[in-house]
Amino acid sequence: MLSAIGRAILGEHHFMSDEQTGGPGTIFASAVGVSRNQGSRTSRGGKWRRSAGPVVVLEQGGDVPSDDAGERAIDYGDSLRTLTEGEVVKGIVVHIDREGVLVDVGTKSEGIIPPSELSRESSRRPSASVRVGDEVDVFVMNTDDDETGQIILSKKRADFEKAWDRVIEAQQRGEILSAMVTERVKGGLVVDLGIRGFVPASHVGTGKARNLEKYVGTELPLKVIEVDRDRRKVVLSHRLATEEERQALRQETLQTLAEGQVRTGVVRRITDYGAFVDIGGVDGLLHISEMSWTRIKHPSDVLKVGDEIQVMVLKTNLEQERISLGLRQILPDPWTEVQSRYAPGDFISGTITRIVPFGVFVQLDGGVEGIIPNQELATRRVAKAEDVVQVGEQVEVKVIEIRPDERRMTLSLRQALEEKGDFGAYGGDPERVTIGDVYGGLLDEDDEE
Repeated sequence: MLSAIGRAILGEHHFMSDEQTGGPGTIFASAVGVSRNQGSRTSRGGKWRRSAGPVVVLEQGGDVPSDDAGERAIDYGDSLRTLTEGEVVKGIVVHIDREGVLVDVGTKSEGIIPPSELSRESSRRPSASVRVGDEVDVFVMNTDDDETGQIILSKKRADFEKAWDRVIEAQQRGEILSAMVTERVKGGLVVDLGIRGFVPASHVGTGKARNLEKYVGTELPLKVIEVDRDRRKVVLSHRLATEEERQALRQETLQTLAEGQVRTGVVRRITDYGAFVDIGGVDGLLHISEMSWTRIKHPSDVLKVGDEIQVMVLKTNLEQERISLGLRQILPDPWTEVQSRYAPGDFISGTITRIVPFGVFVQLDGGVEGIIPNQELATRRVAKAEDVVQVGEQVEVKVIEIRPDERRMTLSLRQALEEKGDFGAYGGDPERVTIGDVYGGLLDEDDEE
């Protein structure tokens, strides 16, 4: 005899013979599949339905169930839900094929999502949008299709309705949304929120942006300023969103800002005297003198707008909203290694960087500048340094004195020339006549006598 080891679930009693099962005394329920112990699904002419009666699963060695087994089974027929066209409900994906996606929405028949109703991307395969077992929101398009008798659902439409709900809620709560810019149109930008949104040009960036094309393909923070669901209209502002984010970040930065801190910033603007750096909703001034250990002609020689840099907070005056920043303070100081690299008496090469009334500055390897006083420029007296050297010229000089504590190194071009014997343009004037030139020969004759 056979004994029952299964339990009753929804369905009807169907048994297979030995010839059908391949073994004696084996009994199976004929349900195609069971989901969440709520019943079996059978396919009748291509339509998936859940049967209402009990199913008993048996295997070899069990007894044929008596009639009262069905009475003990739980009847779920009364718990099946009724759908209304136009509502959005949740369901579980139970099957995927080329014809669409079957979704269990708690009704007698599974609903089907046609491929065209899965996603806004019509060419996308169903298996790329959902997987079996996924919980999805679906829009009920038809509760009983005339041709197939199936429930027709739409995930694409449900996503569309959810997007509208999200936008309206964001406007009511004043929340910031993020969306990708899809195209540049007359008067502004189009963004994808799951629905089409429009950002006027006056609300992009600071409101003065001229090149809107650069925003296409980027994701922007946006604040909803107008919604009309009936007219399918959504207007957003990038400027207001960034202002709010910047203000919140500003307050946080000011509360934690302290002198001596090293912070990450972004170069926002460059002037002749320095650069303004955003260090977190707050702009600080990086003066040109604090950019490098060596002298630079213009801040643009070192930085450009958009650069992300590390800066040190040198001084703060929060009442006047002034913050001084430094870049060279976090860079290696070349003067700490000067004495190990150079010594008085060394001959070294450098480049003339500046000419001043009292001498010439020479840029050496390692970022150190030395000075050649005017009296050390040539073996002859010169009225102007420009008569001897020019900015950008390469020269070989002799180290005379090093004072690292004063950040000063004295050099001599004259002594380098004298010791090497190569005067060239730095020597005496060939057109100049001296007393020795005139009487030197007579003195030599007297000596001979």
